[in-house]
Amino acid sequence: MTNIGILGASSLVGRCLLAQLAQSNNQIYAFSRSTEESINENIEWIKIKSERKQTKQLSITHWICVAPIWVLETHFPMLEAYDAKRVLALSSTSAISKQDSSEPLEITTAKRLQLGEQQLQQWAEKQDIEWLLLRPTLIYGFGEDKNIAEIARFIKRFSFFPLLGAATGLRMPVHAEDVANACIEAINKTNIAARIYNISGAETLTYRTMIERIFIALGKRAHFIPIPLTAFKLAVFCLRVLPRYQHWSSAMAERMNKDLVFDHSEASRNFGYTPRPFKLSSQDITLK
Repeated sequence: MTNIGILGASSLVGRCLLAQLAQSNNQIYAFSRSTEESINENIEWIKIKSERKQTKQLSITHWICVAPIWVLETHFPMLEAYDAKRVLALSSTSAISKQDSSEPLEITTAKRLQLGEQQLQQWAEKQDIEWLLLRPTLIYGFGEDKNIAEIARFIKRFSFFPLLGAATGLRMPVHAEDVANACIEAINKTNIAARIYNISGAETLTYRTMIERIFIALGKRAHFIPIPLTAFKLAVFCLRVLPRYQHWSSAMAERMNKDLVFDHSEASRNFGYTPRPFKLSSQDITLK
């Protein structure tokens, strides 16, 4: 039996992780700033602000971080105290795809992702700890993500979706459950370490087709309105007044015609990663 610590346990991928790990023989310690009552005897919730109380009685050798990778550095002392031997962290392909964005905030995000990755590598190598990084593409699932779910909310509210040009940029959306499964398979594969893997969906489709699938899942006829970039920028500026759309940017429109394809064959080859195609279930569009 292995003791596994989860950072960011209350996140979308974190909850998927717990649901899958609950079926294992391992002891799971779910770390979060807000704890929940465990419904499984091999899952124990630990509130991050008081986690140091456990360090003398407990050894947690394996760690999975699905919290934003740029916060991981603040937890390095805690991981050392728990005798960490192997650490896997979730980053994002945005570290690559947004580094040349026209939106300053997106460039900042890319830099934070890159810095978080570098900090993990440097710290782990200094402490002789095995490290792994997974970079998922656009994550969706259970109506809780900030990608597909947000688009579904927009369509449900306005019954159309704006497109810039033909929106032929390619996408490979990945389900949160598949990301969680990749984390579990990789953390348990003892013969891989010090590696970065892309985690993408099984299907490659255009941005327009991806949006059409959302319309279909919502039981609506696809209705697109072509909008020039200047009008899109104005629309985004107005939408940002609403808290739900504060993270939207005109760069989102610019990327509609940019290919964001990341090969996951190495992950499939090295630890059996097998994602699903982009087929939205009723749960994925049950908007929270």
